[in-house]
Amino acid sequence: MSIYLNKDSKIIVQGMTGGMGSKHTTLMVEAGSNIVGGVNARKAGTSVELAGKELPVFGSVEEAMKETGADVSVVFVPPAFTKDACIEAIDAGIGLLVVITEGVPVQDSAEVFAYLDGKSTRMIGPNCPGIITPGESLAGITPHTIAGSGPVGLVSKSGTLTYQMMYELKDFGFSTAIGIGGDPVIGTTHIDALEAFENDPETKAIVMIGEIGGDAEERAAAYIKDNVTKPVVGYVAGFTAPEGKTMGHAGAIVSGSSGTAQAKKEALEAVGVKVGKTPSETAALMREILQSL
Repeated sequence: MSIYLNKDSKIIVQGMTGGMGSKHTTLMVEAGSNIVGGVNARKAGTSVELAGKELPVFGSVEEAMKETGADVSVVFVPPAFTKDACIEAIDAGIGLLVVITEGVPVQDSAEVFAYLDGKSTRMIGPNCPGIITPGESLAGITPHTIAGSGPVGLVSKSGTLTYQMMYELKDFGFSTAIGIGGDPVIGTTHIDALEAFENDPETKAIVMIGEIGGDAEERAAAYIKDNVTKPVVGYVAGFTAPEGKTMGHAGAIVSGSSGTAQAKKEALEAVGVKVGKTPSETAALMREILQSL
């Protein structure tokens, strides 16, 4: 089992013919993903060969879905065009929209987020590594060789920490690893992923990686208390960050005591989540839990 993405998912890539799009489409094909085509209005009717696979290019998401049965789209378009690409995919009724693009204006993300209301599309991102169900499918940029399949569900704000955690626990493996992105406005949240992992029979334990800024981790802690029965281990990036300074991700702004790594750690520990001080310590805490299951 997995959440949101499996071997039957049919994936199109918006921006497949661009530099980043073609590079990562190749890697997704190599990961075993069922890539069925790309979207670029200017190159509609052509095709490109990537990783030995001939992939058609369509003029729109709607056309691509009609011709291929695609139910997932991965977006690799420049920040200025990301909002339009997302709205096009949502209007076409794509099931899962994975937005990799970094640097999307917050107002654009907010408009897309509002536009999603009442629609059938689930969005992951923007500014994220996407989602991987190891051994089955990759929609995004996570290196597929880090870890195989197993009982751990992973949800993370940080791309690189997603990769590190997968590597640290590669001997156990993952049901699905999802990078939700660190921007202030994102589609899928920690809580969405926690709910899906709780309902997935193959996921036995969950790693949740947050970071300073905002209150997403505190809200996730409240959700875990009331709704999650599986063991959860957490990590919050930014214990050494100076107060009041904007760090790395646009969402990582600390104001007063709210949004600090310490405040998030305390909120999680109060509901029974074990929180590591480092990624490696977090992996060790999960290892203990898995060995006792």
